[in-house]
Amino acid sequence: MQNAPLARTGSQFSVRLASTPQDIRDAQRLRYEVFVAELGATGTLVDHEERLECDRYDPFCDHLLLLDEAKGRVAAVYRLLPGERAELAGGFYTQNEYDLVPLLGSGRKLLELGRSCVHADYRGSAAMFVMWSALADYVMERGIEILFGTASFHGTDVEALALPLSWLHAHHLAPETLRVQAWGAPAQPMDLIPVTPDDKNRALAAMPPLIRAYLRLGGVVGEGAWRDAAFNTTDVCLIVDTTHMSAQHRGYYTRGRGVPA
Repeated sequence: MQNAPLARTGSQFSVRLASTPQDIRDAQRLRYEVFVAELGATGTLVDHEERLECDRYDPFCDHLLLLDEAKGRVAAVYRLLPGERAELAGGFYTQNEYDLVPLLGSGRKLLELGRSCVHADYRGSAAMFVMWSALADYVMERGIEILFGTASFHGTDVEALALPLSWLHAHHLAPETLRVQAWGAPAQPMDLIPVTPDDKNRALAAMPPLIRAYLRLGGVVGEGAWRDAAFNTTDVCLIVDTTHMSAQHRGYYTRGRGVPA
């Protein structure tokens, strides 16, 4: 793992990969504050006494940390699992929810993204742009071709999410060569109601910022949503083929890095 900053903007933020056990605990503590304390998630390895959100995949992943240098704290985290480490981890986390055969059989270089969260004080700020910029460095340095992972809507009432899920299915469904499929009893159809172009703004407004960010990168979704009772979320699998990014998408992805789109 690397300790050098991957991206920096001004004097407030720096981004680096966790390089010590304390770095990982800092990431897990922010995850606890967001996923457990704020959103009501649970899990077999959650440590309520130490306020850490952990799972069995953490030791095999890179943990990207956004640091507020002025306040000396972690502002956001992102967990990254490269394809070459997935076998050591017993597979990708996403395989608990989706059949990844189309991706695993593609012969492409894969990176799973997960556990993305931002401290409440930094939401709506430039924080995630800095994280995306650092992620762009990580991806390009390693020749990653496909980014994927689950992204979540809060709550498990699929009917309440009918509009954004149906819009994703109608307008952002992955091509068959990349179309992973949700499996198991928690799997839910996404084409729940008819949608028209007039629904676009309302559908996008009902999506979490992370999902909208993936869509701006040209992201597509797998078939079916997955209700995660432990995290109190409804998940979709988002996939980004970096080789098919348009100039506009690539400009969003690399913003602030001085890299030509």
